[in-house]
Amino acid sequence: MGLRDSVDSLFKGPEDLDLTSGDIGWPLFFLSLPIVVQNLFQVLYNLADTFWLGRHSTEALSAITFAFPVVFLMISLALGVSVAGSVLVAQHIGAGNEKRAAYAASQTMAYAAVISIVLGVLGYVFVDDITALLGVNDTVAPLVVEYMRVYAVGLFAVFGFAVFMSLMRGYGDTVTPMYVMAGSVILNIVLDPIFIFGFEANPMFTALGLGGLEASALEATGFTGWGIGGAAIATVGSRALALAVGLAIMFRGNHGVQIRLSEMVPDPAFGRTVFEIGLPASIEGAARSISITLLLVVVATFPNAVSGAYGIGTRVFSVIFLPALAVSQGIETMTGQNIGAEEIDRAAETNHFGARSMLVLLTIGGGLIVLAARPVATVFSPDPAVVDHATTFLRVAGLSFGFIGVMRAYTGGFRGAGHTMIAAVISLIALGFVRLPVAWIASGPLDAMGLWIAFPISNVVGGVVAYLWFKRGTWRDGNLTESGPSPEGVGSNAASTNDD
Repeated sequence: MGLRDSVDSLFKGPEDLDLTSGDIGWPLFFLSLPIVVQNLFQVLYNLADTFWLGRHSTEALSAITFAFPVVFLMISLALGVSVAGSVLVAQHIGAGNEKRAAYAASQTMAYAAVISIVLGVLGYVFVDDITALLGVNDTVAPLVVEYMRVYAVGLFAVFGFAVFMSLMRGYGDTVTPMYVMAGSVILNIVLDPIFIFGFEANPMFTALGLGGLEASALEATGFTGWGIGGAAIATVGSRALALAVGLAIMFRGNHGVQIRLSEMVPDPAFGRTVFEIGLPASIEGAARSISITLLLVVVATFPNAVSGAYGIGTRVFSVIFLPALAVSQGIETMTGQNIGAEEIDRAAETNHFGARSMLVLLTIGGGLIVLAARPVATVFSPDPAVVDHATTFLRVAGLSFGFIGVMRAYTGGFRGAGHTMIAAVISLIALGFVRLPVAWIASGPLDAMGLWIAFPISNVVGGVVAYLWFKRGTWRDGNLTESGPSPEGVGSNAASTNDD
């Protein structure tokens, strides 16, 4: 058995999974497992940036901390298109209508291109103003601007690839995007230290044991790297290649949902549906981003060691939250397909099963982080002050991680049902009405500890609110298959156009 066969045996594609009948646990597991791997690769990319930029300078590490939420804000504003496309594809697939699923996918990619280009231009023009609003100090601000301008130019590459993954997930195929993501991230990890440091005094040479004639030959090129801008170039370049591969897969249509150039002329009717479903999802993403950004205004009042520790902590959290993010996206797909198939009770149990599983798994993971906080922090920075602050941050927040899993599970269900506004409100409550005010107020008397305690408090509140809201059952009327947009020649009723 070859390596590819061994890997394939661990995963199951849509032809092997029945998401609308039978057992819930194993289909959700096999749907979510490739998403965990996808997200792990994404986190590896983030960690590579943090690792190499931390060795470039403390200022570069601080800059990437401030740049990340601005990047997230740009992507979040376009996120609604991705969510709307994924939900519509999932519900139409669940209803047995692949033609309308393909039309929704084609339109989604078209709108994604338009919106990301507009946002990229705006981000490029106004990045100086955004950086000034964050209160970034004079040594870090130019580095934030440098990173963000490269990212803004390549926003469609980054966002378009995310849309590809969402559309394939709506169909039920999470394995194909995993392979494409793997190639993209490996390329990015290879390019990162080269583009950041160049070939002169490149710490990668030492890490790989490369020396002597080999290192001298490379250093002779005189390439000294582009610093933090090089990290952005590596990201955009690797994502552009991944998007090209993703588009080729979808145009061929032999893996998951198919898109057609003839159906990519923006349709105002589909645009209205995207607006209705996607706007709340964009609000949710933007609320998260703005809350994180405003929290950075508080972080910016502290020394660079605190902002560096904040960056390390949030990136470590992103590793621990991988299962929650994957299960949330898996629940989104299963909820959508089950609602499309009118299996409402099964959709509900999918959400409860996911929430219970995440509560247990992430509480255990958080406990391990509490025990290993200092060694973990030491991996990312040689600065003792940064390590001390990061250690405290990890220990304070760790035991509340399970509640993040609960919140993510139920908000995934709300999105799959088309009730994206509910998911947005829950996120806004946890981040905007709890985390930010607590951090803002508590950081005065408690210093940096005030920042750290805001995380466990908001995590618990978010999990409890999501559970109570889901129990109300208002998500059950989320079937979009009879009212969603359809291509010319395909009826508005899913049953009348079933490809069978």
